[in-house]
Amino acid sequence: MKTFARLAALVLFALASTLAFALQPGDRVDNFRLLDHRGISHELRYLSDTKAIVLMVHGNGCPIVRQALPALDTLRRRFESQGVTFLLLDSNLQDDRKAVLAEAAEFGITLPILLDETQLIGEALGVTRTAEVFLIDPKTWKLLYRGPIDDRLSYGAQKPTASKLYLEDALAAALDGKSVAVTQAEPVGCIVDFPERDRKAEHARISYAEQIAPILRAQCTECHRPGGIGPWAMTGYKPIRGFAPMIREVLRTKRMPPWYADPHYGSFVGDRSLTVEQVRTVVHWIEAGAPRGDGPDPLESLAAPSSEWSLGEPDMVVEIPAFDVPATGVVDYMYPQVPNPFNRDVWVRAIDIIPGDRTVVHHVLAGVADPEAPRGRVFVEQLAAFGGYSPGRNAVPFPADTGVLLRANARLNFQMHYTPNGKAKRDVTRVAYYLHKDPPKHEIRLQFLMTSSLRIPPFAKAHTESVTHLFDRDVMLHSLMPHAHLRGRAAKFVARFPDGREEVLLSVPKYDFSWQTAYLFEEPRLLPAGTRIVFEMTWDNSAQNPANPDPSRTVPWGDQTWDEMNAGWIRYREVAGAQ
Repeated sequence: MKTFARLAALVLFALASTLAFALQPGDRVDNFRLLDHRGISHELRYLSDTKAIVLMVHGNGCPIVRQALPALDTLRRRFESQGVTFLLLDSNLQDDRKAVLAEAAEFGITLPILLDETQLIGEALGVTRTAEVFLIDPKTWKLLYRGPIDDRLSYGAQKPTASKLYLEDALAAALDGKSVAVTQAEPVGCIVDFPERDRKAEHARISYAEQIAPILRAQCTECHRPGGIGPWAMTGYKPIRGFAPMIREVLRTKRMPPWYADPHYGSFVGDRSLTVEQVRTVVHWIEAGAPRGDGPDPLESLAAPSSEWSLGEPDMVVEIPAFDVPATGVVDYMYPQVPNPFNRDVWVRAIDIIPGDRTVVHHVLAGVADPEAPRGRVFVEQLAAFGGYSPGRNAVPFPADTGVLLRANARLNFQMHYTPNGKAKRDVTRVAYYLHKDPPKHEIRLQFLMTSSLRIPPFAKAHTESVTHLFDRDVMLHSLMPHAHLRGRAAKFVARFPDGREEVLLSVPKYDFSWQTAYLFEEPRLLPAGTRIVFEMTWDNSAQNPANPDPSRTVPWGDQTWDEMNAGWIRYREVAGAQ
C-alpha cells in the first residue's frame, strides 16, 4: 500500500506540474513566427487586426484530427467573414514539411499548417493532444478557451451530433463582447510527445560556459561585439543574462539571427541561422532562469576585430568624395566617380565598404565606368559590378576562380543613397579592393531583374509581381539577392528548365529590409541554355506592416524607400566563357 501511495503521489505531482505549466485561459500568449507546410511565414502578432484567432493542434495520421477537420471547416466558413483567422499547429516530432504537405493534399486541408519544428511553441502553449483548439483574443493576446471543438468525438466512437458546442459558443461570445462561459474542456486527440517538457531540472543544468556561450560566439558575435553593428555587445554573462528575455523573443519570432532563407531550399555560404537543437537549447536555458553555472566565460575574451576590414588588409583603399548630408529633406541618388588607382588591368576578387557615417548611408553600389565594356553590358551591371553595401550585408569574396575585370582606363563608379536623420552629417565612405595575383579562370557576371511599371494597391496585405529572365546559353549560377523597400514581405527565385521542370532556388518567406543579404550557393548551380529564372516579390502595403510609410497610397517603383522596388540580383558565369 505504501508503494502504491507513493506512486499515486508521484502521478498526481506530475499531473499538477503539467497543468501548472500549461497555458490557462486568461493567460497571455507570447508572440511567435513559424513557416507553414507551403513555406509561407506566419506571425501571431501580425493578426492584431482580426477579431479572434483559432489555433487547432494538427498531427499527421491522427484519426481524430481527420474527423475534427470538417467541423472546424464549418466554423471557418461561418466565422471567417466576421474577422476570425483559423490556423493549424503541428508540433509532432515525427512530422516534417514533406509529410505534412502530402497529408494536406490527400485530405484536402486548405488551412495553413504551422510547423513547430523546435516544439517550443507547443511546449509554451501546454499542448498535450492533437485536435485541441486554442481561442486567442488579438486585442489582449489572452487565451479565451482551450479544449476540443465540441463533444462529438471520443476514442473509438463518435456521436451523430454534438451536444456541447464549446468553440462555437466561445467564438459567438467573444465576437459579441461577452465573457466565454466554458473556458476549458478536456481535449480528445492523439498524444503529442514533448520529451523536453519533463526535463526542467536538466534545463537548469544547461552549461552557459560549454553550451550557450559557444553558440552565441559562433552565430551572433560577428555583429554583437565591440565595434560591431549590433546595438549591444555579447561580452560576457552579465549582458546575456540581462537580454535573455529579448533573446528568447527574437528566437521565437525568428528575427535573429538575421538569416531569412527557407532551409527547405538550397544551402548557402555564411548561413547565420541556428539549428533546431541550438534554438531549443538556448530557449530552454533562458526559460530555466538563464543560470550562470560553472566554468570560464568564453565571451569575456571577445575583442574588437584585429582589422577594420572584415576580409583582412586590402590591396587598395579608395575614398569616395566627401558629401555633406543635410539634417532633413530628400537627397537624390549621388553618382560620384573616382580615378582608377591601378595603372594596369587587374582582376578584383572581393570588395569591402565602410561607410563614413552608417546613420545616414542607406546603401552604396560599387561599379565601373568602362569604355571598353562589351556590348550588352547594361548600365546597371556596370553600376554594381563589384558589389555594394547595405545594413547587415557582409563582405563576401567572389566564388573561387572568378573575378571582375577592372581595366586600367576605366573609372570607378559609385551610387550613394543618403537618408537624412535629423542632424547634418559629413560622410566619407571608403571602399577596399582585393585583387587576384593571377587572372582567374572565369569572369563573374551580374544580371539585374526589375519591373519599373510596379503599382502596389492601397492596403494590400500581399501583392505579388514577377519578372523573368531567359538564359540563352549554359551558365553557372553563383548567388541570388532579392531587394525591396519597407513594404517587402517575401521573395522567391524559381528556375524553369527547358524540359519543363521547376525548382525553387531561393525562398525568403519573411523579407526584412534591414538586412540586405546576398545568398551565395555552397555549390554553384548549372543552368542549361533555355532556362528561365522567375523572380517573384510580394509586398505588404497594409496598416499591419509597422514599417509602412503610408498604406493608403498606390505605391510605384522609385529609388526612395517610401516607394518600392522589385529588384533581383543574379551573379553567374558563362560556362563557355572560360578565360
